[in-house]
Amino acid sequence: MMYLLDTDTITYLYAGHARVVSQLQKAGTPNIATTIITKIEVLRGRMDAVIKVNDASQLLHAQQLLMRSEQFLEEMIVVPLDQPAATVFQRLDQAPALRKVGRADLLIASIVLVNQAILVTRNRRHFEKVPGLQIVNWVD
Repeated sequence: MMYLLDTDTITYLYAGHARVVSQLQKAGTPNIATTIITKIEVLRGRMDAVIKVNDASQLLHAQQLLMRSEQFLEEMIVVPLDQPAATVFQRLDQAPALRKVGRADLLIASIVLVNQAILVTRNRRHFEKVPGLQIVNWVD
């Protein structure tokens, strides 16, 4: 079974959170991946931090975190958005029950559903609304 790590779980893994690391080891590295949407979210956050900092040392630190995050994500399998996932996304995006779920979360859910994977996330509130989506939380 493939586990696709959401942005929050990637953040905890990057920080070396003991429970996330333990669960990852149990699942086995070949079964672990993330989505292109999560990669975009992580890198966008790091890039925004570089632009928003106010002093030289914070600027250099933010740049270092960006570069480390890029390297960290290069070592992961990143599952792209393909035509089947785009079709599922379009269906989910039009569902009235999912109006309050963000577009990024629906894109992630679409990739997870098409790949018959399990989403690893703390964000149960949004993702539980998506029919057929399997979710686990490795943080709490």
